[in-house]
Order: sequence, then structure tokens, then C-alpha cells
Amino acid sequence: MDAFETAYRRAAAYRAGVADQKVPPQRSYHQMRASFAAPLPETGSPDSAVIQELADLGEPGLMQTTHPRFFGWVLGGSAPVGVAADWLASAWGQNAAMHGSSPTAAAVEETAAGWLLDILDLPRDAAVGFVSGATVGSFTALAAARGALLRRQGWDVEAQGLFGAPEIHVFVGDDVHTSVLSALRYLGFGSQRLIRVDTDGQGRISPEDLARQCAHRKGAKLIIAQAGQINTGAFDPFLAIADIARDNDAWLHVDGAFGLWARADPDLCALAEGVEKADSWVVDGHKWLQVPFDSGYAIVRNPQALLSAMTTSASYLPAHQANDRVPSFLVPELSRRARGLPTWAVLKSLGRSGIVRMVRNHCTLARQIARDMAATPGIQVMNDVVLNQVILRFGQDDDGPERRKVLAEAVIDQLVREGIIFVGGAAWRGEWVMRISLICDATTVQDAVIATKAIRAAWINVSASAPLFQTIKR
Repeated sequence: MDAFETAYRRAAAYRAGVADQKVPPQRSYHQMRASFAAPLPETGSPDSAVIQELADLGEPGLMQTTHPRFFGWVLGGSAPVGVAADWLASAWGQNAAMHGSSPTAAAVEETAAGWLLDILDLPRDAAVGFVSGATVGSFTALAAARGALLRRQGWDVEAQGLFGAPEIHVFVGDDVHTSVLSALRYLGFGSQRLIRVDTDGQGRISPEDLARQCAHRKGAKLIIAQAGQINTGAFDPFLAIADIARDNDAWLHVDGAFGLWARADPDLCALAEGVEKADSWVVDGHKWLQVPFDSGYAIVRNPQALLSAMTTSASYLPAHQANDRVPSFLVPELSRRARGLPTWAVLKSLGRSGIVRMVRNHCTLARQIARDMAATPGIQVMNDVVLNQVILRFGQDDDGPERRKVLAEAVIDQLVREGIIFVGGAAWRGEWVMRISLICDATTVQDAVIATKAIRAAWINVSASAPLFQTIKR
């Protein structure tokens, strides 16, 4: 039991002081590799000492993703209540596969699934599989889509596999997220066979091009749309896309890894109007819900489609009643941790009002940062800030994209070295931009002010050293 106490003390001390730390890791991967390099011990060590050594060695290499000024990627802040519930999941040592293997895990997951459908305002009778994240979530939901579409063609993919199966035409926007591409590849949809649909300046699918592309192809169709483009936060026009899907008897899947949480806020839900018309959705818990990592949800309108794709059986597995929800029948895994526990705990802790308040706060702060940055000479906000994402370009129009990339990288590098905030870069519309993602529950108005001051100061410093930018005022 000393190991539990040691882990608690170190974890609590780390989280209590994380906001006072520099955001990036103190040591690089190669330095950390050297720290941990050692031969396999011939004899054991006391459990408490092992945990103490792990914390001593590991903390210098941690990225402070729970820091209120971590803006590098769309990652939540692992709320303490979710972490505590996750500890219980590990301490209880439950396999959340079946009712018989853990009645508690199965029941909690079922309740949490209902709460998720409620707050996201999706069909209440949809099936919800608890997965590790958006990649596996899309894999799971798209496996259900593949099976359902092929059954319409008289082909049972679960029994007959893909050899000789009818073709499925897969339509994705030009700005589709890489996790969706990975899921499609795992399912046998080669990347060169995907049909790319035009997108606008914010990354939204063009309904006109989608309709045109669908009209040119016969057979089964799978359309993938997006709620929250990873750079701009933009939402595809779901009402129009849903009509196209209906007219083509297509399956519509929505990647809503973080953007789907806009459905919780009455002030933002119009962004995702029509998304409820889709056939499947994927959303992360370890993003806006602030659940610890290893948390995502695959949601499928037709439960039988998901059950057909995922159900596994063996004589040794515990029996269940015919109408019961069996957790492992909805996901690719049989043995897995009780992921529903931290989801239940965070939803219980925040409630609907807490989630709305958090989502609304992050979107407000994103607009605040965008306004401040747009007022700074030489910095251009490259997106319509409709959600929690802000992307910035550095430099003037006549500099050219290559020079602007050098400037953006210099600003980002300086900010990372200083450690006051953490931001990253990304390619967008031929430019290298700084991407700011506001999604940690600990982020406040003051953190946004600190961020804008740090970015402005870094830009002034970088531009002052570049001859073409001497005219920018300090």
C-alpha cells in the first residue's frame, strides 16, 4: 500500500505546482532515454522506492499538458476527478468486457453512454462504444458503416471478408483529419482510392462538389464530414451534406473529436446544426471533457450495425441476457480497462452547466486572443474564430510564404524556449502558421492575456532582427 501513498503524494504535488513550471519538458527524449537506460535488475526493489524513482526520473521529461497555458495541441487538462476515477479503475483491476467480468464497469458505462447522448443531443437509442480515442473511434464506427453498406449489396463482410466484395466509394474533404485516414487504411480503404471533395478557405466541405462527385459514381457510398476542423475549428454544412447522403443512400460519418462538444452549448450548437442526421459520430473524452487519456466514444445510430461489426463470442465468456448492453460487443477489444468510470465521474462533477461554462469560456478566450493578435502589426489571424482554435500568420503579404514560414518558426521556437506558453506550428493553405488550441479546463482570462503578451513580445523580437520588419513598432 505504500506504493499507492507515494504515487498519490507525487501526483498531487506535481499537479499543485504545474502552473508554476515552464510548459515544455525540461529534458529532451534523448536525455530522458539516457536517464532511464539501465540493465534489467537482477533483484527487486521496494514498491514505494520504485514509484519514487519513477517520479524522480520521469518528471523532467514531462510535457505539461495540464498547464493552463498549454496551447500546442487539442488536448484536455485531465480533470482531477477524472484522474481519481481512473486511479480507481486501475486499483479495482476490472476487465470491462462483460457484465460477468465487472457488473460495476458495465453499469457505469451504460449510464455514462446515456449521459453522453443527452449532452451531445444525439439519438438517444444510438449505441456508444468506449474506445481509446478518435482514431479507434472512427475505426469502430466506420467498420459498422462498411458492414452495413455491404449488406445492402448482399455481401456479408464479417463472414466473407473483402475479397470480391462490392466497391464502396469513400468521400472525404480535402482537409480531413489524419486519424480518419488512418482508420480508413486499417479497414482496407486504400488512401489512393479515397475521393477528395473540395473545401473552402476554412476547411468546410463544398456541398456542390460533394453532390457532383456522388452523382458520377454508382454503388455504395460513405461520406465523412467534420465537426471542428483541427486548424480552424470550422464545421461542415451538415444539413446540406445530410440531404446529399440521403439522396445517395450513403452512410454519413462525422469526425467530431472536439467540435462535437459545441452541441452542449445553446450559444454554439447552431454550428453543428444537422449533425444529428448522420449515421455515426466519433468524439473524444480526453479533449474537451477533460477525461484522462485513453478515452473516446464511437457512436452509431443503428446499434445492430455496430454489434454486427464488433461482437465476438467464445464458450468461456460470461453469459448475458439477450437485450443487455455488453461493453465488448461495441468495440474492437475484449480485455480493456473500465473507461466508463472517469467519463461518469467528470460528467457527474461538471454537470451540464459546468460543461457549457467550460466550452463557452474557451471559445470566448479564443476570440479574445484573436482580437489582440489581429491588432498587432505583422500578425494576421488566418481563420474565422468560431470555436476554440486560432491560427496566426507572421509577416507581410509581400514577404512570400517561405520567408513567413521562417518568421513563424522563429516566433514559435522563442516561445517554446521561454516556456511561458506552449504552441505549435502547422501547414495551412500554403502558409506555416502558429496554432493556438484553448481546451484545458484550467485556462483563465489571465492566461489568455499572458499568452498574447508573450506572442507579441516574441514577434517584436523576431521582426526586429529581420531587416524587412524594422518598421514594426515596439
